[in-house]
Amino acid sequence: MNKEFAQKFAHSWIDAWNHQNLDKVLEFYTEDCEFSSPLIEEVLKKPIGELKGLAAIRDYWAQALKLVPNLSFELVAVLSGINSLIITYYGAHDTLSADVFYFNEQNKIIKSSAYYEV
Repeated sequence: MNKEFAQKFAHSWIDAWNHQNLDKVLEFYTEDCEFSSPLIEEVLKKPIGELKGLAAIRDYWAQALKLVPNLSFELVAVLSGINSLIITYYGAHDTLSADVFYFNEQNKIIKSSAYYEV
């Protein structure tokens, strides 16, 4: 994971969310991607913490955006690993948040997980 890609990705991902451009956000992911978050159960009212496939993730995020119409992220840090990144940011309600992303060879996200300050 090179520094240039990591920084560009983080800023583009944050910008897409800040414009509530769900189509742009989803362009970063593969069709068969996986996503986990402790908020999935709360938003979808189902006892699940992980979603598989872009359609399921789109549905979840569309519902989540309705709950936070003024969503805004403020980037804090970008950490890189082997084919992976962690982005820390202040998210909804100024909560410190982090997302971990795992990428394939085409730099598309195959798996991600969200974490929130408790």
